Amino acid sequence: MRWLPWLSCFVLSSFLFAQDLQDPDPKQRARAARDLADRGVPALPQLQGLLSDPEVDVRLEAVKSIVAIGTQHSLDPLIQATRDNDPEIQIRATDGLVNFYLPGYVKTGLTASLRRAGTAVKSRFTDTNDQIIEAFIQPRAEIIEALGKLARGASSMDARANAARAVGILRGRAAVPDLVAALRSKDDRVIYESLIALQKIRDPEAAPQITFLLKDFHEPVQLAAIETTGLLQNKAALGDLKEVLSRNRSKKVNRAALTAIAMLPDEGSRPLYLKYLNDKDDGMRAAAAEGLGRLKNPADVPVIEKAFNEERKNNARLSLAFAMVMLGKTETTEFSPLQYLINTLNSTSYRGVARPFLVELSRDTGIRQALYPAARTGTKDEKMEIAQILARSGQKDSLPVLENLSRDSDPEVAQEGLRALRSLKARLP
Repeated sequence: MRWLPWLSCFVLSSFLFAQDLQDPDPKQRARAARDLADRGVPALPQLQGLLSDPEVDVRLEAVKSIVAIGTQHSLDPLIQATRDNDPEIQIRATDGLVNFYLPGYVKTGLTASLRRAGTAVKSRFTDTNDQIIEAFIQPRAEIIEALGKLARGASSMDARANAARAVGILRGRAAVPDLVAALRSKDDRVIYESLIALQKIRDPEAAPQITFLLKDFHEPVQLAAIETTGLLQNKAALGDLKEVLSRNRSKKVNRAALTAIAMLPDEGSRPLYLKYLNDKDDGMRAAAAEGLGRLKNPADVPVIEKAFNEERKNNARLSLAFAMVMLGKTETTEFSPLQYLINTLNSTSYRGVARPFLVELSRDTGIRQALYPAARTGTKDEKMEIAQILARSGQKDSLPVLENLSRDSDPEVAQEGLRALRSLKARLP
């Protein structure tokens, strides 16, 4: 029978593999672990067994292979690998877990920059930290628990920071206490990544635990703390933010502080907004306009309208448009502020500014419904951006709009519409 030689080769190969996995030479076991990646899911039990090998190189090759296999069956072995005492193994296990929910992550995460020199592990974080899974994706609780423990106390500061970043990407609300504990680590990278993760998770109960960082000496940490305080709506920190604004000489810090103050609308801040509305720095003008818009005081309409017509800097003008819509200018005529925001969704340079404004504005039913015509007849970019906006701020009345986008003749628009529809359904009660 023709299959007998093949079966004999398979049996012999499996026998030799088993011998290699038990070989007293760790190099042989490491090579066997590396080769097992080609066997896929059936090899996972053997690879998981190698995670207990006394030699770090063997365990390292085993976790690499588990990540490479990358199916749902890889998750339990990767959770086990997060408990290893080697930082590189912890980092690779962390990125492997994220990669399951965000395919391709291992090619861009910390794993991509890992270099090992003897017992030392060198790595480089990327500055970009805007990745986050869709709202309809729910990671397993055990994964968030494992990553939270790493953020709180992994074997190296890089592994802790990487775990904090992973918690944010996976929206790991259950790990918020671990992130708060990580803020006390004294390591700038761990603190920074924990703050950004808290921004993504948006748990307002964590906000009071951030206040002590508003005056941190490391500017990136201070900026992240200020931004997080505004995003998490910590009105109790308003006095601290005003103190930072009054005493700081850094343009970046002052912009961030006034922007955060603008996110915490308070009538007592109105003189501050009016003061900076004519500042020479366009970032300060923008933040002041946003603050006035959120106060929704009709008396401010003339001054905002005048500033909008005279402003020449795009960032500040978009903020002024946002303020005018907040103050009731909700029509979508050709030169209206709301139409200006919608038109800006076509700009690769400024759509990232217009989008969050429209997310906030569309929480209002009337403004949200004013976006619906553009979702039907707008440009491709407008349709895709509005889909993202409605995924975050839409309500039940948005479902038919997204269902229509999910059937758009353009496949990219349809895909974005379907993704947004799933996110909105996951968010609605």
